[in-house]
Amino acid sequence: MADIIRVYTQDAGSLRFIGKKYGDEDRVNGMFGAKWGEWFENGWFETLEGHIGNPADTCEDGGAYIGLMRDKHGEPFQYWIGIFASAGTETPEDFECVDFPGAKFGICWLYGKEDGIYMNEHLCFERLKEEGIDGINDGNGACWFFERYASPRFTEPDDKDNIILDIGFFVK
Repeated sequence: MADIIRVYTQDAGSLRFIGKKYGDEDRVNGMFGAKWGEWFENGWFETLEGHIGNPADTCEDGGAYIGLMRDKHGEPFQYWIGIFASAGTETPEDFECVDFPGAKFGICWLYGKEDGIYMNEHLCFERLKEEGIDGINDGNGACWFFERYASPRFTEPDDKDNIILDIGFFVK
């Protein structure tokens, strides 16, 4: 079980997400972990980092790897893997992009063991609402949210073997 240990908003400005898009048919045992494995095996993060320059300059925790999700009733679920870049960054061949003008995030830090930290986006959305932070949909009525794998919060477990996974929603 994961605990929400921090809730805050973050102004990110205009961003371009660059990565690859997946759907429910790409899940293995209900998860996208196999796709993350492909990313590391194929060096796709290094490809993007080399193309983008310093992703850390885009926004707070800009160098973090992102699992971006799009959900809209009646349309296929989308799961993207990639990195946020500055608006207008050229998209390398074999990758796709999504533009987010004037992005503002509602962020929750989920703290716990890795095997209990995933699939808690609904808890984060509810907590943001409790804090008076309202989510927004895009111009087509879709909800966008993401997992942010920030280093060292996610990559280096603490003395209790716990990590922190950031869950972010696009907010007003």
